[in-house]
Amino acid sequence: MYGSGKDDDAEQNDDPGLVRFFGDLPVKSPETGTLRLFHRSNPDEFYSAYGPDAYYVATNVFHTNSVIKYLGAGGKAAGLPAVSLRVNMAQVLLREALTVKQLRVEIYEPEPGQGKKATKFRLDKEASPGNLQQVEGLLFVSSDLLSAPIVMAIKVANVAPNPGGKDKSKAVGVAFADTSERTLGVADFVDNDLFSNTESLVIQLGVKEAILPAGTTTGNTDRDVDLNKLRTMLERCNVVITERKPSAFNARDIASDLPRLLVKPKESVGSSSSADPTVTIPQLALPVAPSCLAALVSYLGLLGDPSNEGAFHIRTHDLSQYMRLDASALRALNLTEAPGSAGVTTRNTTLLGLLNKCKTAQGTRMLGTWLKQPLINLHEIKRRQTLVEAFVNDSNSRRTLQDEYLKFMPDLHRISKRFQKTQASLEDVVRVYQVVEKLNGLVETLGEVQGEDVDACQKLIEEQYLEELRQCQKDLAEYAEMVESTIDLDQLSQHRYVIKPEFDARLQDHSEQLQTIRDGLDKEHSAVGRDIGLELDKKLHLENSQMYGYCFRVTKNDGKAIAKNKKYTELGTNKTGVYFTTKTLKSLGEDYREQWDHYNRIQANLVKNVVNIAATYCPVFESLDHVLAHLDVIVSFAHVSINAPEPYVKPTLFEMGNGSLVLRDARHPCLEVQDDVHFIANDIEMIKEQSELQIITGPNMGGKSTYIRQAGVIALMAQTGCFVPCSEAKLPVFDSILCRVGAGDSQLKGVSTFMAEMLETATILKSATKNSLIIIDELGRGTSTYDGFGLAWAISEHIASSIRAFCLFATHFHELTALDQQITYVKNLHVVAHVAEEPNENQKREITLLYKVEPGVSDQSFGIHVAELANFPEAVVKLARRKADELEDFGGEHDRMAVDQDATEEGVKLMEEFLRRWAGNETDGEDVTMGDGAEDDFETENANELESLKKAVDELLPRMEGNAWLHSVISTLG
Repeated sequence: MYGSGKDDDAEQNDDPGLVRFFGDLPVKSPETGTLRLFHRSNPDEFYSAYGPDAYYVATNVFHTNSVIKYLGAGGKAAGLPAVSLRVNMAQVLLREALTVKQLRVEIYEPEPGQGKKATKFRLDKEASPGNLQQVEGLLFVSSDLLSAPIVMAIKVANVAPNPGGKDKSKAVGVAFADTSERTLGVADFVDNDLFSNTESLVIQLGVKEAILPAGTTTGNTDRDVDLNKLRTMLERCNVVITERKPSAFNARDIASDLPRLLVKPKESVGSSSSADPTVTIPQLALPVAPSCLAALVSYLGLLGDPSNEGAFHIRTHDLSQYMRLDASALRALNLTEAPGSAGVTTRNTTLLGLLNKCKTAQGTRMLGTWLKQPLINLHEIKRRQTLVEAFVNDSNSRRTLQDEYLKFMPDLHRISKRFQKTQASLEDVVRVYQVVEKLNGLVETLGEVQGEDVDACQKLIEEQYLEELRQCQKDLAEYAEMVESTIDLDQLSQHRYVIKPEFDARLQDHSEQLQTIRDGLDKEHSAVGRDIGLELDKKLHLENSQMYGYCFRVTKNDGKAIAKNKKYTELGTNKTGVYFTTKTLKSLGEDYREQWDHYNRIQANLVKNVVNIAATYCPVFESLDHVLAHLDVIVSFAHVSINAPEPYVKPTLFEMGNGSLVLRDARHPCLEVQDDVHFIANDIEMIKEQSELQIITGPNMGGKSTYIRQAGVIALMAQTGCFVPCSEAKLPVFDSILCRVGAGDSQLKGVSTFMAEMLETATILKSATKNSLIIIDELGRGTSTYDGFGLAWAISEHIASSIRAFCLFATHFHELTALDQQITYVKNLHVVAHVAEEPNENQKREITLLYKVEPGVSDQSFGIHVAELANFPEAVVKLARRKADELEDFGGEHDRMAVDQDATEEGVKLMEEFLRRWAGNETDGEDVTMGDGAEDDFETENANELESLKKAVDELLPRMEGNAWLHSVISTLG
């Protein structure tokens, strides 16, 4: 068997019964979204994969198909592909499949009675990206859960036309669950036909999987059209879609089922069970969400697990309390995933990776949530800022908290869940005890933190942390006493977690007997050493072998001393030496094993009691976990802010709708920390009524995209409570950040590049408000130049005149810069490039990108220069320059389209006046008869006309040269 050092896997599975069993299973594969593994534990534990799953494992784990064996058909390639892997490798594979590849997983176990050569299996565990309940213990044995898997059920209840009659609004209900946190949530809201609010909710919660009602086969009904749009949005957010029958979304039984899952409020204990559930559980009174709750509870099988009863909390999620982000903003701002990283959060290339200096798993999870849920409540933002400022100013306390306390805090939420599922051990009990032991020092350190305003700082720290921590100390005092009285803490240095023998009389008795036996073993060890003349523990070893029990071991050379001695019984020989025993040692070993079995049985019952008592403290563990996570994130913000290449500053924020955005020396936080990067800082200034929409032009690779994205990143950081990479920052609170940058196509989903960017732009136009921040990069590149320019002009004009949101619009359509002539609060900016006056020896002009943004318009994009940098053939570059010149001439008519209307009207009047003057200077219109001397008369007439034309031109030329429309017409005719 590959990966375990044995080959008996192929032999035991070459039975045609296994091949036949696998062939009878429903067809599923990783390509269609499901990975199957078969678990075996007789005699050794390992996992196997067959068919398409075997190829997936071979490719993604072993990176070669040479590990595949073929079952049946004489072992030839026509047989069933099979591959096996160790348990630790299977754990890594499953974690990758569920959390990164977004696959569903099925794990099969042999049916009862099937031995080593099992050929029949039963489905034992199922998991999906949003539901890890059955495999959580397997996936995170040696690692912490760094992101909560959220699964959401969504239902579109009806379609109602807006008062205008054009757009249609949707009544949407959702229910979501975090099974790791044991929380349920609901929301009911109205959405547009692109489901913008639903998309924001999916991003805020980090949804991994969505449950939808199945549509009809025709897909022609209004409901199916809505579902198709909903699927498109979910796929854009990389959410796995699971369909269920519409009957699953029936709220008939949820009013009786839900109370069984929820923690019963204290005031309801002993009250009548006939009370209306909609009164005690207001979420049941919502119009659509209860039906989603019914589908969600059924899909997760929550009622089938007794440990879930009375364990869940429920809440109503309010979309309006957080900044709205769409899927495009998530990518454009590199919040949690770097481009091309396939779901992997890379350090310093994503905002999460950069800001994550957290020391705990719970802190990392909370940071990820904060970045997807920036606050819009100015009071709460300022509270976080004050806490961050305190730890920025007090570096000693910050380092002490990180290095002496937070660094040693375990994932209390995960431990608490093991207690709730009765899967905890003495080690978990001890790990919580070690946290309790550190609480005194933690509280003392927090009490000494000094901010600029000492009283205000200490008051806030008291409210946010110390009150809860002191309460946890009080609640866990008896817990600590229980641990100290029951667990042998002296054994922890040897990584042994055992009950104190003196805690129980029976345990004490067996412990004493075991000690007597150990004394006898040591005595026999000394006697044999003297008898054969070998030094103890150097030459003669006393060992407790898994195969032989208690025995002696000597090297092969020293084994000659016992070879012919009848007092010693040789047990076996291997490369480590010769194993042997004596009658006394054998008897003592049997006694020890018997006493140890009795000891373990008694201890197991005591451990169970201790763990059950510890489990009653789970609510305290959860409260403490939340406080530690919050503290960890705040301290991480302070650490990043003070240790950046240029320290971050505390931003000044204004209420939503008030103030302007002014960022001095703004930098992109992820780019400035990259190796070998000297970042050029720029000011960003967006003033209401003056420069609300800014059009940025300039060369390729000049820094336009970085400039506009860093504004979005800084705004988001500010609203999470973090300091920002500027020398000074003032900005209003934004209700949303909406982005359209670098849309890629999805051919498998039938979505082109241009369609993708149009969908993203439509979402912006439908959901943006005057309090939004809009970032648009290179809109209109996926279609013809004229169509692209027309769309870019119309969209930017609509944003500037109708929405009135702050907008940064980077473009290569230089004609778009004329918009500032029509709308006063449109401003043009450009990134600066220095072009050498003289070409170099290769007849190329040297172009230096300065990465500075200045007012005004750039007159070229230097795209062909970039092609030269990419080492295009010289002939191709020359042809490109020629064709570009031709197209610029050809586009003269298009250029005239962009001229201001007033200039056009003035130009037409000048042309009319010019024609009138010319006509007035001509002859009176009499016919000229061609006769003798007619040729001379004709020449004289031409000379007169030329003279009158020249006179008209001289009179009007200064005014004509100053008119942009006439200048465009004359340059085209010339």
